[in-house]
Amino acid sequence: MSDPSSPADLRAAVERVCVFYESLSPGALASLGTLYTDDARFKDPFNEVRGIPAIRQIFEHMFHNLHEPRFVVTQRLVDGRQAFLVWEFRFRFRRFDTVTPQVIRGGSHLVLAADGRVCDHRDYWDAAEELYEKLPVVGTLMRYLKRRANS
Repeated sequence: MSDPSSPADLRAAVERVCVFYESLSPGALASLGTLYTDDARFKDPFNEVRGIPAIRQIFEHMFHNLHEPRFVVTQRLVDGRQAFLVWEFRFRFRRFDTVTPQVIRGGSHLVLAADGRVCDHRDYWDAAEELYEKLPVVGTLMRYLKRRANS
């Protein structure tokens, strides 16, 4: 990037992140350093880690435990060095129901460093509704609790 702080270059940096996630594969994990700073923070409902090796481990775990995981970015908002991505995470379980396609809807707040790489990545999604309710035993309990809370 010629001027990483220019609006066009920041939008291009966010676009690179979107393309990366939409084409994510185990082999692509080797290039995390081109998108994330060495000490980047990543947080989601299950993890809070710092650094590329720890971020890579989260995605390796994902590929190990899920069939055909992929992200579809449906919206993106860029404001200075911050961006918010709205996405769908599509996959199938390796255990439980291995046939039914699953979708988790969520969003990611990204903060970009001066060089255009992500220095802070926070995912927001409802683990209870989007994941736990889809699991066999836990899902039954979660749906029951939700009905009780709403009655």
